[in-house]
Amino acid sequence: MIEVIYITRHAFRVNWVLNPQTGEYTASTRTPTGIPTDPPLAAHGVEQAKELASHLCQLVPQVDRVYSSPFYRCLQTLKPTTEQLFKEGRGGGKIRIDRGIGEFFGRASFTHPEPPTLTLLNPHFTSLDQDYQSIHIPASKGELIVELHQRVNRAISRIITELDNDPAQPKAVLICTHAATMIALGRVLTGDMPQDPDEDDFQCYTASLSKFVRKTKNVEDGNGIIGNWDCALNSDTSYLSGGAERGW
Repeated sequence: MIEVIYITRHAFRVNWVLNPQTGEYTASTRTPTGIPTDPPLAAHGVEQAKELASHLCQLVPQVDRVYSSPFYRCLQTLKPTTEQLFKEGRGGGKIRIDRGIGEFFGRASFTHPEPPTLTLLNPHFTSLDQDYQSIHIPASKGELIVELHQRVNRAISRIITELDNDPAQPKAVLICTHAATMIALGRVLTGDMPQDPDEDDFQCYTASLSKFVRKTKNVEDGNGIIGNWDCALNSDTSYLSGGAERGW
């Protein structure tokens, strides 16, 4: 059974601008996938990703499986880590892209841009799992905070169940996601859901690392999957030369 969940937020990215009247997104630089809400990392973020990789590749327990949001910045953040892990025969050899742990866009009257498909991502990243299918898809016109938590609950439940049933018996999984989603994951896993969604509880600094440890290993009929995790690290940045940046 899976015992440890590592969660990281993507590193420092390039910005975009939204016109809330028209719903038009504009990127401050050309994006690799041509989607304005899919910018790459800034130069500082590239360095953060390297520092993150040095830390992740030394974790105990080691990373056995890797999941990611479909956005370019998450996969670019993971690249130094997965290149080393996969070269050494660790980490499962493939990255599973799951839209259920993807970006949060607030509810709007317009349609938000879709994330890149595998077809768009494959020229930029190797070792993407071509067979894995996302099930939990965010609403095209965005979500309320409560809907984000519901989506994250369903997505992480699926991931944990998959890993619990994996014949290879992985012990630790690494997930790369976004600010609001990282906070929601912490709340769902621990069961610590505040009445005020703006409460300052789980942190989400760029390229930070949170760690959740399973409380009990005797799980039957789905019990103990959600709300059965202790937060051992809350957005740790001790390995980053720039420290904690861009808390959400």
